[in-house]
Amino acid sequence: MSVTPETTTARLLILRHAPLAQPGLAGRRDVAADCSNLAAFDWARAALLGAQTCWSSPARRCRQTCTALGLSPEWHPMLWEQDFGAWEEPGTPIPDLGPLPPEELARKRPPGGESFLDMAARVQPLLMAARGTVVVVAHAGTVRAALALAVGPAALSFSVAPLSLTILSRSAAGWAVEAVNRVAP
Repeated sequence: MSVTPETTTARLLILRHAPLAQPGLAGRRDVAADCSNLAAFDWARAALLGAQTCWSSPARRCRQTCTALGLSPEWHPMLWEQDFGAWEEPGTPIPDLGPLPPEELARKRPPGGESFLDMAARVQPLLMAARGTVVVVAHAGTVRAALALAVGPAALSFSVAPLSLTILSRSAAGWAVEAVNRVAP
């Protein structure tokens, strides 16, 4: 597909799913969300108005978040969270990786999992296909993969709270970050 200035504009409204029902590192585990904060859902619903398209990870926590918001998204498996492999096993301590520079951290692959760069290579082609205003309900890693379109591996330094909104826009000049980690007041 040829990209022209008319087809390059897009705005991504990326909402991280609701908090996990059981805290911990979920990654590819299909765990439930806690959708009980009605005020936060009201805020999120209002923040997402006006989108022409809605995409979501098929993870249970994202499906539950979409249901609570009244959204009927297109389900896209490439939006799944990063696969943390052996680190996702219940009771497994996450190793201290020390002070790695973002570029090195982005390449770090957990045993049996995928690196941030692997995940970004899976997520970013879908995000690049966005046209108009698109709501994306997904994971912290997905949000960071989107931010990496504008800032590269430094995206790993951003905090991404549950039910937070991150907004990126694309013009002929490239990607710009409008907001990161915006939460209900």
